[in-house]
Amino acid sequence: MIKNNHTKRLLNALKDKKNNPFAVKEGKFSFGRLKDSVYRSGWTEESFLSDSGNKEVVSRSFNMQKLRLFSLIATLALMTLLGRAFWLQVVKGENYHLLSEGNRLRQETIEPRRGIIYDRNFQPLVRNKANFVLSLRPIDLPRDELERDNLIRQISLILEGEQFSQETEKWHGEDDGAVYLSKDPEYFYKIKDLLAKIKIGSLESYQPLFVADNIDYETALRLHLKLADWPGVALSNKIRREYLVSENKTPQVASSTSLAHILGYTGKINDKELKLLGNNYSVLDYVGKEGLEYFWEKELRGVPGKKNIEVDALGRRKKIIDEELALDGNNLRLALNLELQQKTEEILAKHLEKNKVEKASVIITNPQNGEILTIVSWPFYSNNEFAQGIDHASYQALLSDINNPLFNRAISGEFPSGSTIKPIFAAGALEEGVITENTSFLSTGGLRIGQWFFPDWRAGGHGTTNVRSAIANSVNTFFYYIGGGYGDFIGLGLDGLVKYSRLFGLGEKSGIDLNGEAKGLVPTREWKEETKNESWYIGDTYHVAIGQGDVLVTPLQVSNYTNILANGGTFYKPHLVSEILDSQNNLIQKIEPEIIRDNFISDYNMQVVREGMRQTVTIGSARYLNSLPVEVAGKTGTAQWSSVKNTHAWFIGFAPYKNPELAFTILLEEGGEGSSTAVPIAYEILQWYFGEKDINN
Repeated sequence: MIKNNHTKRLLNALKDKKNNPFAVKEGKFSFGRLKDSVYRSGWTEESFLSDSGNKEVVSRSFNMQKLRLFSLIATLALMTLLGRAFWLQVVKGENYHLLSEGNRLRQETIEPRRGIIYDRNFQPLVRNKANFVLSLRPIDLPRDELERDNLIRQISLILEGEQFSQETEKWHGEDDGAVYLSKDPEYFYKIKDLLAKIKIGSLESYQPLFVADNIDYETALRLHLKLADWPGVALSNKIRREYLVSENKTPQVASSTSLAHILGYTGKINDKELKLLGNNYSVLDYVGKEGLEYFWEKELRGVPGKKNIEVDALGRRKKIIDEELALDGNNLRLALNLELQQKTEEILAKHLEKNKVEKASVIITNPQNGEILTIVSWPFYSNNEFAQGIDHASYQALLSDINNPLFNRAISGEFPSGSTIKPIFAAGALEEGVITENTSFLSTGGLRIGQWFFPDWRAGGHGTTNVRSAIANSVNTFFYYIGGGYGDFIGLGLDGLVKYSRLFGLGEKSGIDLNGEAKGLVPTREWKEETKNESWYIGDTYHVAIGQGDVLVTPLQVSNYTNILANGGTFYKPHLVSEILDSQNNLIQKIEPEIIRDNFISDYNMQVVREGMRQTVTIGSARYLNSLPVEVAGKTGTAQWSSVKNTHAWFIGFAPYKNPELAFTILLEEGGEGSSTAVPIAYEILQWYFGEKDINN
């Protein structure tokens, strides 16, 4: 029996194919919509009759617009999945591959041996010492907070020298895996604070996290025995520097010497240095912070090796997969003479105490090639304290010291040159034809310009003087003339003074292989107008001509132009390192003398100036040196810098006079007269070097 009228109409239509425009073709139903015998497209209906007498109808309909919408959504979803897969597999594939491999493999760095620094006689100035460094890998630490805190407490107790003791009840209640303490150790909070800054699962959590260094051997051993039970904890063997001095040819650890400013020190790398130095460094590495350690970091460092280690799910080591050995750093051989350095320091200390002076610089060089044999900046500090990790109180004490022992005044201090600058202006005046060797001026005690008076240092003056005697006796009047002119006489003028200041290396860095070199100041009209909002006056020119006013020089710059005067006119770049050697002390590179400038003063004019410097010793302000076993030439200087404090005392020179082996620069800050305080220091150094040294050896 047919219960559905709609189905009945369909069956009737099937009986009459001629009258039914929607008849079944080839055993299949046509598509369309029947409603009130009218066909409506876009709709399909199928009907099936059951074979039983109880006939039922099953029907299904599709909306094509909904189907297209569904297809669009499916396509967008598929594109999103494909895009995400491309991002994960291609763009970030390498990162995630490393992370996944990191769950199975760990790459450890093999520390290269840092290069040794020697003096010119192969006396070692540094040595390498084991430095145990504790670090954490946050991703491998226990995820359970109580378990992780228990691990951190155990680490902290060992680092602070505590041991488990039932009697003192330091640790108790370990049955449940926890360690209960009446008070957490300090390291516990430090480590907790470090971990709090890292999100577990981030790339940072896969990187080592520094905890402590300079761990003593006994503590390191106790930590090592626990490592197998401590997931995410690592103990590395890094290198720490020890800085040495020679005592009877046996290297001893230095407590505090003037070598600190030369050698510098190493310390743990910071974020800025890590970004600057690149991929060969990790957050656990140590780098040069100051001095030669900093400047020659690339050569001293070496190339780290690599070791791939298989680990278990808890990050514990199982076996070594492969290994790439480290390449040790190169050694450095200095031009520096350690014996001369120590003797200079000893002599300087005695004279500083005698004259109640606390700050000084001494530089001794080979003027024939620019090699630095000795460089002392006083006061100094202990670089071993910094290499070992200086404590906060000691560091603050250094910072608050009014004499600033951390400051390398020999290359970074800027001072008025005083009369030590006069020889270079004499050379300039001769070269420009402003004067000849026979040009003379009358010194009556100074020059007067209007209401201003520019004095000589000797009341009543020096009488008639030429260029040689003007250098020997440091006659201000002569240099007022050749600098700024007077009456009808035309001097070099400011432009000429600036020109020869720069030719002799003032107002610029010379490029010594130490960090922190200052460039000093050669004042100009433009500089004064910009900085002081004032015009340039003739008095300013006079001041420059005698090394006063706004002229600022470093002891190193004075040493550089002393070398030029000593060798007859060649400006060599100053340097401490003479050779780069491999780890077996085989020569890799010899540091050849580098000429910055030469032939800017004629040989004859330079010889006239040198003769004036020789007369400084024979008849002038440094006659104290006449008794030395070697001929010396020099120039004293007394520089005003304060209206209430003592003048700076300078003395420069070279010896032997005819074929110089040494050139020296001595500055005593607030030392008074150069002739009375600086010259005696030179005397003792030269007496030892050219006399006692050879006898003792």
